[in-house]
Amino acid sequence: MKPLPVQLASKIYAASELIAERGLDDTKIEDIAEVTGIPVSTLYYHFRGKAEILAFLLNDLLTAIAAEVGVAVESQGTARERLTRVIRAQLSVMLQNPASCRALVGDLGRATRLPQLAGALSAAFYQPVEQLLRDGADDGSLLPSEDTMSDAVMIFGAVTVAGLMEAVVGSQRPMESIADAVARLLFDGLAPRTFDETHA
Repeated sequence: MKPLPVQLASKIYAASELIAERGLDDTKIEDIAEVTGIPVSTLYYHFRGKAEILAFLLNDLLTAIAAEVGVAVESQGTARERLTRVIRAQLSVMLQNPASCRALVGDLGRATRLPQLAGALSAAFYQPVEQLLRDGADDGSLLPSEDTMSDAVMIFGAVTVAGLMEAVVGSQRPMESIADAVARLLFDGLAPRTFDETHA
């Protein structure tokens, strides 16, 4: 994928809604050209195909998430408090970009196999959250993690699915309400605190 000029990048976002509605397989490059106003030849100059257009849209979403997550990670407070802000930051960006989220839902399997997104995802979420998990073990606000990478992936998955469901269903729940529900599940779990594991 060749670098995309700003004036073209601002137009390509119109493809999100189209891909979200039809799915990538049923979207033709000519359709993308029509909704974006970008000639087919120009699209093929910058992208090798539809998958790269989807990758561009999702990478842009991850870039926005990374910026907000970075602010949350560097904020004041315990690691648990900052992780709560990370959850809110990611959900906020996702709910501000519902078309890109719906496009992701339709082609989640394909998107997860795009190699250009792996590094962006790690930088946007996994690495900052891994550091928060280590910080939480140090300040006592979180339990020590045996595998910070795996835990970061599971946290990302929980937040992402919550955001995707809201983008698809559109229940109009406040972002704070969704974030608080995810944080409550992550921090408190499902079992009552007085649960006797010997009777499990």
